[in-house]
Amino acid sequence: MTADAQATTLGLDHRKLAMWTFLGSEFLFFGAFVAAYLLYVTTTAGGPGVEIFDIPFTSISSFVLLMSSLTMVLAHNAHRQGDLRRMRMWILATAGQGAVFLGGQVFEFTTFYNEGLVFTQSPFASSFYVLTGFHGVHVFVGILLLMSLYALSLTGKVKRDQDLKTEMIGLYWHFVDIIWVVIFAVVYLIPEIAVG
Repeated sequence: MTADAQATTLGLDHRKLAMWTFLGSEFLFFGAFVAAYLLYVTTTAGGPGVEIFDIPFTSISSFVLLMSSLTMVLAHNAHRQGDLRRMRMWILATAGQGAVFLGGQVFEFTTFYNEGLVFTQSPFASSFYVLTGFHGVHVFVGILLLMSLYALSLTGKVKRDQDLKTEMIGLYWHFVDIIWVVIFAVVYLIPEIAVG
């Protein structure tokens, strides 16, 4: 632990403990949204339902997001080794993959809207958009955090020995990826298996 570390009585830095507490509360939010989606998945009110999902497209988009966890680990590892140049490169790669995922989500939402799946169409549509849209907002916030870290490292406000900042953003980013795995399984894969 560094000299400026703020250890708790648990031996964990206060900032890390705060991040884990925040992520725990976010898991509860997403759990409620997933439960609501499962409650309303069959209430389409005569509108389109899961049959309009494009599993191959969403699978590629999901793969890109999951690979961003690897680049985030590489960024943190580079920072721990004091290599800010490589850290910045991997941070940009992670943010870029997040942006590709968001672009895919915007494309998908536009397609669904054109197919008649609008937010107010049915309880299914509302719960789908709230769940996946809330996740998209989290990805966007993660990209902002990554780009802030990148900018701060360029200006010298993030130093070689301050890898906790990269680790904290990494924790958030991995959380976003884990949540997407759950959402992808519940929303896209399980209904497909049930129908097939």
